[in-house]
Amino acid sequence: MENEKRDKYLPLGTVVLLKNGKKRLMITGFCLVPDDDKTKVFDYTGCLFPEGVINSKQSLMFNHDQIEKIYFVGLEDEEEKQFKKKLNEAIANGGLEKITSKTQNGNSQPQVTNEIRISE
Repeated sequence: MENEKRDKYLPLGTVVLLKNGKKRLMITGFCLVPDDDKTKVFDYTGCLFPEGVINSKQSLMFNHDQIEKIYFVGLEDEEEKQFKKKLNEAIANGGLEKITSKTQNGNSQPQVTNEIRISE
């Protein structure tokens, strides 16, 4: 898997190391909007590997372009492929507006950032 180039939205269970990271992460979800800034949308949410979720209030948020190395790719089957197809279609058609809060003028403007955040 070393530096294999993969499409955005790796399967759940994929284990990655982020650029300048020291600890591996396992992908546990997609398109997370942080509670403290509803204008941002992170590609992934994850947990530390191999520890897993230690605190139910903690999630790690990061973007695809922050991934330096893929150690393991999660399950890719027909169900996962169909989900990824629907996810990409929803994003292409502005489906993320449904999971972001409205701004003062009534428009949602999700922004992808180049940061990792730890939410507690």
